[in-house]
Amino acid sequence: MSLLLVAGDRKLESWKKALQQTDPDLDVEIWPDVKNRDRVQFMVSWNHPKGMLNRFPNLKAVSSLGAGVDHILRDPDLPDDLWVCRVVTPSLIRQMKEYVLHAVLSYQRNFTVYARQKQMNRWSVHENRPHDSLKIGVMGLGEFGRPVAEWLADNGYQVAGWSRSVKSLEGISHFAGENDFDEFLKSTNLLICMLPLTKETAGILNLELMKKLIRPAYLINVARGEHLVDEDLIYALDKGWLSGAWLDVFNEEPLPENHPFWNRPNIMITPHVASVTRPAEAAEQIVENYKRVISGIPPLNRVDREKGY
Repeated sequence: MSLLLVAGDRKLESWKKALQQTDPDLDVEIWPDVKNRDRVQFMVSWNHPKGMLNRFPNLKAVSSLGAGVDHILRDPDLPDDLWVCRVVTPSLIRQMKEYVLHAVLSYQRNFTVYARQKQMNRWSVHENRPHDSLKIGVMGLGEFGRPVAEWLADNGYQVAGWSRSVKSLEGISHFAGENDFDEFLKSTNLLICMLPLTKETAGILNLELMKKLIRPAYLINVARGEHLVDEDLIYALDKGWLSGAWLDVFNEEPLPENHPFWNRPNIMITPHVASVTRPAEAAEQIVENYKRVISGIPPLNRVDREKGY
């Protein structure tokens, strides 16, 4: 039996080493070097080539290399009987909390503006946004969204959350379902997208949504690039409905050199680094899921295909 690592744009030797340190008896292979496809029962994937899941007759489960699973679920050749799971670790959650708080503070204290001014040898003071003037709305209250919302609230911010179903959150105003969505948006001037990518949420960051925010609003997207309609963001910035945006994810990655976002000083760009899976920390969880799957036990952090997360 073997575990197969697949990620076309990443070097996976460190992952193989971490997995074998966790279990020295584990047979780990890295695509495309597969000795015997019949032996592969568990795959760990990040943007695997479409159609390859049908090449392994005894494959029982596929795990994402990180928390996102949309790259797996959108594969039209994903077998119906295949378990899908993901990696969720304390480090991933901590990194996301740190990243979002940094983005909020940078917006509040004009640090991105000062960074640009430094490049131009310009000394100009800008008024900070008062703490209580920020009405933060977190879209998505799952494994990452909930701790981020709670972290921001613990730091004294006014925080509201919106999710598909009702949640119980202390110190956070909560909105749930389609009926509450507009009310949630109308009470928000700093919107943070942490939704899973599903058929329902693709393109949700569009012009209609941006029109409903308290103006001028600010957008932080750390979920998936496909949530955002790029042209609508540019239009909303030009109209003054949004004062800026902080983006870590994009419809096309790497972001093309000729993309209009690069020339917008009020759009901050980071290269999908908000929360990065560390092999040494994730290895134990992946090995545990491998052992569970070959024993016929559902894996940890199993994904509900109906919900998309």
